[in-house]
Amino acid sequence: MKILNKAMIVAATAGAVMSTSVAADVTEASSEKHAKAATQYRQAVFQLVRSNMGPLGGMAKGALPYDESVMQTNAVRLEQLAEMMGDYLSVDTRKFDVETGAKDELWENFSEVEKKVMALKTAAQGLQAAVKAGDESAYRGAIGKIGASCKSCHDDFKKD
Repeated sequence: MKILNKAMIVAATAGAVMSTSVAADVTEASSEKHAKAATQYRQAVFQLVRSNMGPLGGMAKGALPYDESVMQTNAVRLEQLAEMMGDYLSVDTRKFDVETGAKDELWENFSEVEKKVMALKTAAQGLQAAVKAGDESAYRGAIGKIGASCKSCHDDFKKD
């Protein structure tokens, strides 16, 4: 019985891991309550991105000293958040009256959103690699790539 339970857990975990790499499909919010919740979750993810980018931006600008531990931790977090973004961005809330900073183009061109999310993930991995290598000369550039990926998405999909 224990072997069967372990096998079921492994299968469920493998399915969950594999599903994170599958592209998210856009779905319409089913109710105003659903739209409000989806918007709150989406905005919460971006608050977490902001909280992890703040110290990195300070380091890139020279306002804070480089802290490899913070860079590594925040880069891992940003990679993880990028893994979740597609799911939280894919709920189209336009049909309901919810306060959102998202442009309509977000849902109209979702494949482009997914590319930009992948760019964030790749940039976060790049910072992790620079930290692992101890390449201080690469830190500013690696942080800059993360910031550029964020800006690119904001420019195209966030209202001013």
